[in-house]
Amino acid sequence: MISYFTEDISFKFKGRLACKSWIKEVINNLEFNNRGLIPGDINIIFCNDDFLLKLNNQYLKHNHYTDVITFDSSDNKRINGDVFISIDSVNYNSKEYKCEFIDELHRVIIHGVLHLMGYNDSNDCQRAQMREREDEALRMRKF
Repeated sequence: MISYFTEDISFKFKGRLACKSWIKEVINNLEFNNRGLIPGDINIIFCNDDFLLKLNNQYLKHNHYTDVITFDSSDNKRINGDVFISIDSVNYNSKEYKCEFIDELHRVIIHGVLHLMGYNDSNDCQRAQMREREDEALRMRKF
């Protein structure tokens, strides 16, 4: 089940059902998923920069702002985890990259989901592959 929550922020996410369907479609797409992974419990938590910075400090020992942090609790082939997204950072990034807020939000959501599917972005090669997968997933949207 894909669920949406907020922490320390007032945010209304329009298009929840369409986004859930899209996420499931990406997970079930063999181009993204050749290991037979299935959607489990995925929580997408919208928050602010300060909340995400605290998580980044506490759990990852990083003292910088970020737009998304993913906590993977998958078991076997079932994808489970929490994807924390800073709406402040998404808003800033949408202006910085001159794109629509909703497009940047979808990119960050699917970025977190791709982490749950086993994709990493620790080096240049992985970051390029992650960006390519994000772009492919965004093209799959029907909303």
